[in-house]
Amino acid sequence: MAKKPETQSVFDMFSQFGHDLKMPDVDVDAILNHHRKNLEALEKSAKASAAGASSVMSRQREMLQRTFQEITEMAQSYRTPGNPQELMTRQAEFARKSFEAAVKDAGEVSELVKKSSTDSIEILRARIRESMEEIRQSYEKRK
Repeated sequence: MAKKPETQSVFDMFSQFGHDLKMPDVDVDAILNHHRKNLEALEKSAKASAAGASSVMSRQREMLQRTFQEITEMAQSYRTPGNPQELMTRQAEFARKSFEAAVKDAGEVSELVKKSSTDSIEILRARIRESMEEIRQSYEKRK
């Protein structure tokens, strides 16, 4: 009498169970391949999201450094005495430039986030389309 191995893989156990119940054979390799592709797509999507988040953080850091530089320059310019009218004009100009830069920077960050999200979602959409095509082809083979 042949001795069975003491441990069977989960896939072997399910395969044997299906065989004992006289169920149609299941292509475990196809199922594993399908799920492997799903996991790969999730990984690519996560990497795209992480890369997008990294670029957003990098750009925000650059924007913050630029803002600190501008504030430093403005503070140094206040050290030189001048008439109050000129001081008010410089403050108003700084406020206007700051507001314009903030609006421009917010738009730029928004575009970076949008691109990152679009890239990540498109990876998942492509996998869904592939998956649907695999299901369709599998169904057509059975006919």
